Amino acid sequence: MARAQLATETSTRGEFVRQGNRFTERVAGDAVEPGRYRLVVSLACPWAHRAVIVRRLLGLEDAISLAVVDPIRDDQGWRFTLDDGGRDPVLGIEFLAQAYHATDPGYRGRVTVPSIVDVHSGRIATNDYPQITLDLSTEWTAHHRDGAPRLYAEHLRAEIDAINAEVFRDVNNGVYKCGFATTQEAYERAFDALFGRLDALSGRLAHQRFLVGDTITEADVRLFPTLVRFDAVYHGHFKCNRNKLIESPVLWAYARDLYQTPGFGDTVDFDHIKRHYYGTHPMINPTGIVPKGPLEHLWNEPHGREQLGGSPFGDGTAPSTPPPNGGRGQL
Repeated sequence: MARAQLATETSTRGEFVRQGNRFTERVAGDAVEPGRYRLVVSLACPWAHRAVIVRRLLGLEDAISLAVVDPIRDDQGWRFTLDDGGRDPVLGIEFLAQAYHATDPGYRGRVTVPSIVDVHSGRIATNDYPQITLDLSTEWTAHHRDGAPRLYAEHLRAEIDAINAEVFRDVNNGVYKCGFATTQEAYERAFDALFGRLDALSGRLAHQRFLVGDTITEADVRLFPTLVRFDAVYHGHFKCNRNKLIESPVLWAYARDLYQTPGFGDTVDFDHIKRHYYGTHPMINPTGIVPKGPLEHLWNEPHGREQLGGSPFGDGTAPSTPPPNGGRGQL
């Protein structure tokens, strides 16, 4: 099987430029229909991880089914090799690219996750990952479980949006700007912005348990996937090596607090994460060797964040225990 090289673009200064989202229609309003859509994710992908967390926190498992692709993306893109016969049992396709081309036969860009596919038509409803999680919170409320958290409460949205913009620019996308920079100058700019932002977040979280308010919000959901991948991937593979997460006391305790919260840690698959990054970027890791570390059990050590007050779900409740199926089908 050929290993795919990540399709990236760089500016004239050697800076990584993220591909825009092609299918930006929203699943909102009258389009909201339980059972009509399938959320396609990679458990390795931080952008898809957000959607998996929100779906689980809100209890939307029965409303939106889940498809999990192989963590190794080959030259044909994301594959459904984890399913019997290498074919998604609901969509009946072998590659997510088939749904992209059914939607736009002329599409030549990179096929991305998360994508929401209309089961009836087999076409992409949206691959607009920033909007997907917001719509799950605000447009699917009639199908939320009892006790679901308010991840994007109206009175907090301005503050959440402001933090999300900074975190996306410097942290979520910042690690990629470090890893895929093609000039020393571009890399160092991204590196300085990344750790400057992490220091600012550490200062903020030293005195409050969560990023906004007294409970988890969309802001925490967006930061967590980068933090949980930091030591396993970004520190070495993407050269984000000023220090490890485990060496940052506040952020490490905050990340463990979230990891031990139902809906966060139980959606993490370190095996998929490491095999994807180390196995599909031959320009960075030509041998394809996947490291054994770091030690996963450290994520379950006490974090002590309870003393800051607040609680993950406020007046709500935690989601139920996920089924033991490895994340395929109903995670």
